[in-house]
Amino acid sequence: MATVILVRHGRTTANATGVLAGRLAGVKLDEMGHGQAARTAQRLGGLPLTAIVSSPLERCRQTAKAILGAQGGPLTISHDRGITECDYGEWQGRALRDLAKEKLWSTVQSQPSAAAFPGGESMGAMQARAVSAVRRRDAVLEAEHGPGAIWVAVSHGDIIKSILADALGMHLDLFQRISVDPASVSIVRYTPHRPYVLATNTHEGDLAWLAPPKKKRSGRRARPPVDAVVGGGAGPDHLADPASARP
Repeated sequence: MATVILVRHGRTTANATGVLAGRLAGVKLDEMGHGQAARTAQRLGGLPLTAIVSSPLERCRQTAKAILGAQGGPLTISHDRGITECDYGEWQGRALRDLAKEKLWSTVQSQPSAAAFPGGESMGAMQARAVSAVRRRDAVLEAEHGPGAIWVAVSHGDIIKSILADALGMHLDLFQRISVDPASVSIVRYTPHRPYVLATNTHEGDLAWLAPPKKKRSGRRARPPVDAVVGGGAGPDHLADPASARP
């Protein structure tokens, strides 16, 4: 019952110029991207994070560093190749307007499960290794920190879309229906029964409601519910009572 906050890196020079960066070295956040990363870090600053895990690519490491800077504890950044960018092979470094003319482009759009990039990996393989990496890390952190553990994975657009599709029970061929913008926050809580998608592609808003429930008199924290609430439920306590948000 740990919760992963999926953060896409901030905008890069490649994003701004319409280039598919892939795994190219030296692709960094641009000025807007740094500002986006700082705002996302501020949103996460009040949460008791147990880990910050990043794709090894520089744009993600820069975003993860901003998130780390807003934390008060002794956290460090771990890197995981399982959530690195898709290997786009020969498509890497090319302009999106040119790639849109390729025959493979329509497959990527309408049937991504059948798409394999020349000299790179298939989108099916991309999803399999990303989902496996996140679920494995989530289980380890829950075992170490308990069911209320909250951690951050800083990754890439297609990677996060594929993880969300898995959590939603969607076929990979439908994952293009999901949007994941630069520096956006999406949230998945894994439980023994099913994953719960708590948010997708958010840019604003207080995230304090994600913090684990307060400790009971016994000294133990209440466990987050694992069953789906029929009818939708009342939501987190401070969101259910508007008066609690007043200063």
